[in-house]
Amino acid sequence: MILRNLRRFYSPDTLDTRFIVPANAPPKEALELAELDPTRPLPAHNGQAKGKGLEDEIQPSQWNTLEFKAYVFIVGLCVIFMTKTVVDVSKESHPAYHQYAHRLSKGWIPGRQVDNSDQQYDSFRSNLPYLFIVVILHPLLRKAYDGFWRADTYGNARPGAVSAAGGLTMGLPPSAAADVRLNQRMSFDVVFGFIFITALHGTSIVKMLLILYINYNIAKKLPKPYIPAATWVFNVGIMFLNDIYRGYVYGDILGFILPSHRGTPEQPWRTNMAYTLDMYRGLIARWEVLFNFTVLRLISFNMDYYWSLNTTEGSSLEKQLDPSNLSERDRVAIPAKSSDFSFRNYFAYAVYSPLYLAGPIVTFNDYISQLRYRPHSISTKRTKLYALRFIIVLLTMEVMIHYCYMVAIFQERPDWSQFTPAQLSMLGFFNLKHIWLKLLIPWRFFRLWALLDGIDPPENMVRCMSDNYAVTNFWRGWHRSFNRWSLRYLFIPLGGSHSSGFRGKARTTLNYLAVFSFIAIWHDIKLRLLMWGWLVTLFVLPEFFAAKLFPARKWKDSPNAYRYLCALGAVGEVLMLMIANLVGFALGLDGLADLIHGIMSSWSGLGFLLVSCTAIFFAVQLMFEKRESEKRRGIRTRC
Repeated sequence: MILRNLRRFYSPDTLDTRFIVPANAPPKEALELAELDPTRPLPAHNGQAKGKGLEDEIQPSQWNTLEFKAYVFIVGLCVIFMTKTVVDVSKESHPAYHQYAHRLSKGWIPGRQVDNSDQQYDSFRSNLPYLFIVVILHPLLRKAYDGFWRADTYGNARPGAVSAAGGLTMGLPPSAAADVRLNQRMSFDVVFGFIFITALHGTSIVKMLLILYINYNIAKKLPKPYIPAATWVFNVGIMFLNDIYRGYVYGDILGFILPSHRGTPEQPWRTNMAYTLDMYRGLIARWEVLFNFTVLRLISFNMDYYWSLNTTEGSSLEKQLDPSNLSERDRVAIPAKSSDFSFRNYFAYAVYSPLYLAGPIVTFNDYISQLRYRPHSISTKRTKLYALRFIIVLLTMEVMIHYCYMVAIFQERPDWSQFTPAQLSMLGFFNLKHIWLKLLIPWRFFRLWALLDGIDPPENMVRCMSDNYAVTNFWRGWHRSFNRWSLRYLFIPLGGSHSSGFRGKARTTLNYLAVFSFIAIWHDIKLRLLMWGWLVTLFVLPEFFAAKLFPARKWKDSPNAYRYLCALGAVGEVLMLMIANLVGFALGLDGLADLIHGIMSSWSGLGFLLVSCTAIFFAVQLMFEKRESEKRRGIRTRC
């Protein structure tokens, strides 16, 4: 019983009900079915039917076989060895400790220093207590707002309809009640969002409003054929300009317009009054760093509006769909009403507080739909379980940075000859673990905030970083909402995936190159991130070729042999994933070259690499079987 509950707690559908509800199916019935019998196999995900080739056939469980018991035992020992290796390197007794010790600070675990040298995570960690206060206040303020305005808003309603808070009003038609709920929530989002970003960015809000206004007018004022190109050129250009001009310092702007008033921030009153404005830039002065998330929402609004011009009003009614029980695919694809594309709604969406700082990303159509009708996927039980999982990953990160100092070590770049090949490898691996956790924790925190507020965005991290064996599947589950955004607004408009012939594969590769180049620029305008994007595109190619050379249908009578063959290929994929992410997010090319040289420059290093590949092979077998277990429950995540 305990093991079953633990498996359910760590099942993908605990994170996001999208894993048990087909994307093209109304969620209410599927969720009710899952609640009645959690152990019952669920409908095939995304409308997939069983029996369409080996990859879709459900294999018998192998967890109780001797082979897989051996895999579990060996991989378990490897995890213990890997963790112990990094902990030993992080002890004061290690020769390199004094070279990076100045980057450590006092920790809350007795007798341990904490490696909080990563600026990105340090910023989130330091502000977490204040964020918790905001998360508590935000729903309370919304309830107070609803309570204050409810007398006027619902004064003429009749019993029976759904209210803004999810309760009953007094008999408004469902569509009218939904519009009332939308307006009620939208009004609060506008006011709270304006106050929130003013507190965050101070006087820089003027620059943000100007960008939002220009982008809005691109969608609403330009002739229809020019909207997509103008939207993309403007928003990509804004990312470059934000980076080049450091968020547009007011003093520099006035000094450019009036050269006689050029001055310095040190003497704002005497030389340039505009520098005074720069002194009040809020809690987060560098607004331009966070604005990249807003850029995704600006593109989403413009493109959703552009596509809405090709459809008629009431498309959900024409399809005879229940607008309160739309599938996720319909929530995203069915355009909002033409009246919904107003500046008020646009502003509220662009600065929606729970998702403003880091996402996850929700499309404009989906946001409007969820404001009209509270998603069936949100329940008190699920939200509590999600909050508990957030606390667990937060504590996991805290324990890791108190005992493993790989971030400080790589920042200081000590003498690598003081480390064995095994130590260098594990430092690189745990550095990737830190990157994964430092992204996972904020994303889950902000998604938890949105769930508490009645909005259900996609879960950004589907699996543990170590539970991935293919490049394409890895990117489907890493920053998942951004991946889905890229598919809708970039990859599919470019032509999507072409499977016919060499030219089709070449076109697909070019589309991948364009997508990952944009993703790299979106993260940060740096050469190493562009190289990361190009490496990811390069590493996708072996999957294409392997699928052609070894099609699953030819191995239907030899499932075990095919599983071993796939695991061999997966070992190479795992190594390529680690290389690409170390280049893009941790070490850069030079740092990676030093790391590889330290590992490969001796026979012991080559021997360790061989042992590591063997361990990865065993771990991949467990990944395969884990996905088969999910298929037996009807969960097909494609990642």
